[in-house]
Amino acid sequence: MTDTWEKMNSGELYDPTDPALSEQQQKCLELLYEYNLTRPSEAGRRRELLTQMFASFGEDSYIEPPLHANWGGKFTSIGRHVYANFGLTLVDDTFIEIGDDTKIGPHVTICAGTHPTDSEQRRKSMQYNRPVKIGRNCWIGAGSVILPGVTIGDNSVIGAGSVVTKDIPANVVAFGDPCRVIRSV
Repeated sequence: MTDTWEKMNSGELYDPTDPALSEQQQKCLELLYEYNLTRPSEAGRRRELLTQMFASFGEDSYIEPPLHANWGGKFTSIGRHVYANFGLTLVDDTFIEIGDDTKIGPHVTICAGTHPTDSEQRRKSMQYNRPVKIGRNCWIGAGSVILPGVTIGDNSVIGAGSVVTKDIPANVVAFGDPCRVIRSV
């Protein structure tokens, strides 16, 4: 399994249906399921689960259920004072990093996993991953989609409904499909 783990996090093609991966992923998804079933009054339990689920989960950070994630947050690092509204989807097959003080609107999707354009490789269920990094003090508007390999710089704002296909520099407002810089902050 070590070879597959390395491929998952190196950008190489790999088979995500590897039984050893599936076993580990199942454990992560059990915690995610438990999190999504917590009651609003169970703030302490939610915090405990988020800390277990994520690679790191900063103080005073919170994610509104329901949360959807391929690996339940295993490869995702959340900074301090991060807030994500309901319906966050993480295609977290490799590293996703979200910086301190970032806010995420409802129904945002952050994709680190993707599939090849070659139809034969797709038929074999092959996949590859590219890490995503969102800087500090960003605002990601409702319904935005952030694609594999994208970096969003500190203090930037991504407008609602954007599809972020390329890196966005720090200190800008960007929106659209595809997302593009509109002005400086």
